[in-house]
Amino acid sequence: MSVPLILTILAGAATFIGAFLGVLGQKPSNRLLAFSLGFAAGIMLLISLMEMLPAALAAEGMSPVLGYGMFIFGLLGYFGLDRMLPHAHPQDLMQKSVQPLPKSIKRTAILLTLGISLHNFPEGIATFVTASSNLELGFGIALAVALHNIPEGLAVAGPVYAATGSKRTAILWAGISGLAEILGGVLAWLILGSMISPVVMAAIMAAVAGIMVALS
Repeated sequence: MSVPLILTILAGAATFIGAFLGVLGQKPSNRLLAFSLGFAAGIMLLISLMEMLPAALAAEGMSPVLGYGMFIFGLLGYFGLDRMLPHAHPQDLMQKSVQPLPKSIKRTAILLTLGISLHNFPEGIATFVTASSNLELGFGIALAVALHNIPEGLAVAGPVYAATGSKRTAILWAGISGLAEILGGVLAWLILGSMISPVVMAAIMAAVAGIMVALS
């Protein structure tokens, strides 16, 4: 198994840390959540704008129009996905908790799982592509994504546990959202294995840089 794929799997598996916190009732402090999200966003922005995008533009055969175009495509594409899909943000956990009605808990849990899963999919692609191009940058992105996934696991497991009363089910649902990230990495691995070239890799990196900026 390749190192980039291993990094993607580990980053996705970090969702389970948040899931265990959700079912154990040991919610991290708002300060810790804010630090985790802020630190992850800072790493993503730094690597995307200072390393990934310049590296993509400097690749042999890569035109600036294609490079910046793919960056904007990734950025706007993710924002469009974010607007269309039902989802919740991890920072919502830092707001004053409101007890939902019993009938709405399960629906909320389903929407959280589906929304976060679909958001995690491009994160898996981003982690794998970055690590494939530059392993050192890949470690940084994997760390940032892992820190980002912990609050997401908490956001999924909490409502599911409240709806079902089952810790196992809550952890399983949170695991599904993390699995989506791993599937994104596996898909990138399968595709890149057959069509990799300097220009293709550079174009994908530029798009991924846009996605990571949007995620931040």
